[in-house]
This record gives sequence, C-alpha cells and structure tokens, in this order.
Amino acid sequence: MTSPNALPGVLSSPSSSNSPVLTSQSSHDVFLNFRGEDIRNNFTGHLYQALVQNGINTYRDDKKLEKGEEISPALLKAIEESKISLIIFSKSYASSSWCLDELLKILECKESKQQKVLAVYYKVKPSTVRYQKNSFKKAFAEHEKRFDDARVQSWKTALNQTAGLSGFHLKIDQDESKFIQKIVQKVSTSLPNRFHLDVAEYPVGIESREDYIKEKLLCIEENDVRMIGIHGIGGIGKTTIAKHMYNLIAEKFEGRCFLADVRESSKQNRGRLRQLQEKILSNILGKSQRVDDDDHGMGLIRDILCRKKILLVLDDVDRMDQLKKLCGKCDWK
Repeated sequence: MTSPNALPGVLSSPSSSNSPVLTSQSSHDVFLNFRGEDIRNNFTGHLYQALVQNGINTYRDDKKLEKGEEISPALLKAIEESKISLIIFSKSYASSSWCLDELLKILECKESKQQKVLAVYYKVKPSTVRYQKNSFKKAFAEHEKRFDDARVQSWKTALNQTAGLSGFHLKIDQDESKFIQKIVQKVSTSLPNRFHLDVAEYPVGIESREDYIKEKLLCIEENDVRMIGIHGIGGIGKTTIAKHMYNLIAEKFEGRCFLADVRESSKQNRGRLRQLQEKILSNILGKSQRVDDDDHGMGLIRDILCRKKILLVLDDVDRMDQLKKLCGKCDWK
C-alpha cells in the first residue's frame, strides 16, 4: 500500500463487475491440534488470531475435555474437512490422550486424503517428540498404566512418524511473534488458490503483458512502493490482466485486496468512498473496520496498513480523488 514494503497495483477498467471468488470447498483451511493447558491462552491464541487476520479459516477446539470423555464426531469431522492440520507439540502434549487420538486421525487423513500436515515444536526438541524422551517419556509411563498396549503403541508410532513432517522449531530464546509470522506465511502458501479470481478461460496475448509487468514494473523483491496503472479503451482486457497478475502474486503479500467496480460503487454512494475504504481494511485485516467518513478512512488506511506488505488492486478507477482516498501516495509512512 503506502509503506516501504508495499506494492499497490492501481488498475482501471470500465467494464468489470466481478468480485474475488475464493475457491475453498473444505469447512476449514486449518485444524489446530494442541494441548490446551499449555498454550491455549498464549502461543496458540496468538497463532489463531494471526491466521484468522490473514483470512485463513481456522478451527480451534476450545472445549475442555474431561477424563474419560471421547473425542466427538464433530471434532473428527473437522479434522477430515480441513485442508491443513497444524500439530503444536508442547512440553505436556503427550500427557493428553485426546491430543494423541487427534494425531492418529490427522495422520490417517494425511494418508487417505493427502491432507497437508505441519508440525510446530514449541520449546521442545523434535527428537524429544520422535523418541518420547523427557516429559514425553513420563507421560507415556502414565498412559501404560491406564491404556492397553496396542493403543499406547499406536501413539508412539504416530509420534515417531512426525519426524518426516515439515516443521517449525521454536527455541526458548526465540521471538514468538516472528516465529508465528513464519508459520502463517507457510500455511498461506500451502493453501492452493486461496485468493484466486475468475479470469477469462482463454485469454489472448496475456503472457507478453505478464512478463513486462513482472520484470519491468513490479520488482516484487525490492523493498519499496510501486503504483502501476493500466489504461486504455474499453474491452481490451485491462481487468483480465489485473486479475491474472493478482492471481500470480497475491500469496507473496501479508495482505491483499482486489476492489472491483470502484467507479460504479462511488456513483451509488454519491461519490463517497467510505464503504470501499471499509472493504479494503476488512479484507486485509480479516475483521470488520468501521469508517466514519472519507477522511477518517484515508487516515486509517495510512496508519494501519502503512507498515505492511500489501497488494491492493483498484479496478475501474475514473477520478483522482478515488486514488487519493483509497491508496494515498507512495510516500505515506
């Protein structure tokens, strides 16, 4: 947007009326498997909020199960219908038979449904999990008193299998906020076509324009602000190019928004842009954001988003004040 890391694409088209279409068919993007007593209100809570704010539909079971209580069919269904399962191994993870049963279901879905599984080692070593050492060894000593050998062995095998999973290891002295951002980025890039927009089935001549925009104009890896305009007469494919480029690069940003029909929306609201400003903020922040008037919205966009790496596409812009109040200037800081 308007920060040293931002990359707005200001793209205009007189004819587009399509809105972004998300392609997710599953009930949830991510299922969180974790030991609640350890990290529910700190690490897991912060991770959950970060995922949701990035538009990732995340399932977190907040029910506190009692001893002897079985995992509900609804919970097993949530695992089955998630695209990614995120296993958070903490110090007392293995003391929970419910976490271990969830792990069995997750690995079952990995094999039967090719579900993506990521492991997070929260201040425990991967080798501790794999070979059940230290706190995990103590937990299994207790399990062996309560459960039959076959069930306990299935848990041990499941933990051993986690060695082959893609994972993140948070050490005791690491910055948790940066660690969470790495996880969110990995999850985001692992979800196929999260922000995919419908584009013409057989676009003609788009490859040459794609190469020119990527190589000569965007320079995504550079740490600066870019504003790019696509202009021309109606019907030449400006919106198609904008959507195509959005699909190619949207996942590289912390936040993104494709705002269609700016001209028409502005007319319907008598030139006021408050609702469009609210849509930009809501899409990027992952939560509703109230805007009182155009000037208030402009200030919020500048102050809230200026330090994020943002992709903003404005489609069908026909007045300079729309640019001013929706994306500001390159030197907004």
